[in-house]
Amino acid sequence: MAPGLGFFKSSGSSEAPVVQVSPDAESEDKGSSQSTTSQTTRKADVYYNPRLDPENFLEGELSPDAATRLRQLLARPGIVIAPGICDGISARCALEAGFDCLYQSGAATTASRLGMPDLAIATLNDFVQSAQMVCSLSPTTPVIADADTGFGGTAMVARTVYQYIRAGVAGMHIEDQVQTKRCGHLIGKQVVSREEFVTRIRAAVIARDSFPGNSNFVIIGRTDSAQVLGMEEAVYRLQLAADAGADVCFIEGVKTADLLASTVEALKPKPVLVNVISGGLTPSFTTKEAEALGAKVIIFSLVSCVAAVHGIRAAMKSLKKTGTDHSSAKGMDPKAFFEVMGLQDVVDLDAKAGGSSFNVI
Repeated sequence: MAPGLGFFKSSGSSEAPVVQVSPDAESEDKGSSQSTTSQTTRKADVYYNPRLDPENFLEGELSPDAATRLRQLLARPGIVIAPGICDGISARCALEAGFDCLYQSGAATTASRLGMPDLAIATLNDFVQSAQMVCSLSPTTPVIADADTGFGGTAMVARTVYQYIRAGVAGMHIEDQVQTKRCGHLIGKQVVSREEFVTRIRAAVIARDSFPGNSNFVIIGRTDSAQVLGMEEAVYRLQLAADAGADVCFIEGVKTADLLASTVEALKPKPVLVNVISGGLTPSFTTKEAEALGAKVIIFSLVSCVAAVHGIRAAMKSLKKTGTDHSSAKGMDPKAFFEVMGLQDVVDLDAKAGGSSFNVI
């Protein structure tokens, strides 16, 4: 039997119907469980893998393995700040700025690779191919990747975990929306039953624990149920996800500082991730504010995408109007651009290998 499989006991609960929130119910954060999901009792059997106990990651130098390094960052003091990246350029810029963790947003990936909105259009292959490129730029820097709903049933969830680990991803979050999901900051979301959500988490945990070589891959349980079923149900779902083996809890669309603080308290000792999108459902917490409220991870999903839209729009309008890109270039010549993309690393590698291709460049 693969490692981790024996940590779970069977659950015989039945499926519950899908629930949908109407546009005018967007603000119904009443903290009640007036949902049509089945009222399952929280199980006493809780996943525990001694190898992954946070105490094992408190001391020592930061690991060159990205997943292990992410666990170290989670176990040690300080909030983990992960800016959303959408492509190689944005990843390079985030690394240049000195960030210790990156976030591959599903919305950003869909937009940059397909030019489409975040409406379950991108596939697992789209996500994995993007992750392979991003993770190769700085293999020791942890990348947290969006995994949407896992792209299918339990077998696909497990396949997603395997593909992400092989791509070099340090951790992923998986959510409780239906397969035809949407951005968590849009209204009209639908969620699956508690049971189906927990099954997704279990499948991810089993896959991680079955991966050859004892992967330290981090699994993040995300719920989008706060706007659909209320905060009490959202917190309960995350408690169930934590019991099933989720390493981090991610509540999407938490609307106030008080709700974030109470969520953190309810989920202790599990670390909590908060997603900040300017103009979205969650207040624009600063990193210091989120840390003061108890959040352990903060991601800024669209920071690069939105900035890119503004910058590229302005450049295109300027080119159309003036017939030149001189002003939008702001003095950056080709060599300066390539330096941001790692030019010097390539030159140094060639020289160390005894090459002479880039002696003059």
